[in-house]
Amino acid sequence: MEQRTPEWMAARAGRFTSSRAADLMAKTRSGPSASRANLLAMLAVERITGSCVETYTNAAMQRGTDLEAEARDAYSFSQGVAVDEVGIVLRDDMTMVSSSPDGMIGTDGLLEIKCPASMMKHLDALRSGEHATEYRWQLQHQMMTTGRAWVDAVSYDPRFPDGLQLAIKRVHRDDDAIAELRREIIAADDEVGTIVDKLQALRGAA
Repeated sequence: MEQRTPEWMAARAGRFTSSRAADLMAKTRSGPSASRANLLAMLAVERITGSCVETYTNAAMQRGTDLEAEARDAYSFSQGVAVDEVGIVLRDDMTMVSSSPDGMIGTDGLLEIKCPASMMKHLDALRSGEHATEYRWQLQHQMMTTGRAWVDAVSYDPRFPDGLQLAIKRVHRDDDAIAELRREIIAADDEVGTIVDKLQALRGAA
């Protein structure tokens, strides 16, 4: 199944995907953030309708999509490894989750690509691996869903000269973080189920 096709969109509708993990785990001093509540409401809508909620795509997001294949090839060449593309990964024991990494490497690895519009963000990736920290929950969610041991988080910017176009930071599986993520997903899934049940009750009473 190819990513970003109607079939792919339908398969991920209503699921806790890797790209949504940061919204689920976001916290404020007083508790869960508004992004968590918004995510749960969106998932409830997707489960009721069977369709993904359309989200805004800006120029920076489109840039990432447009450069993804080029970045994957650049990574593969620089590391001397084959990268297998994957559509969507589902789990039998957690049917409410899915993941769509940018590639699978061997039997243990994954690839996640970021193509920042800001050259300063790519500089931060080169200097400190900031992209790996920023997308921590997405990466751990990917490893939780796929069972893989590590992810190469890649920042790619072809505007930089040769030797500086790729920032590669390997992130290893963190079982404590994954256990925390599992707990949050299970609790949030119950909340989504409650929202759906109430909507179904309203539908039945109409």
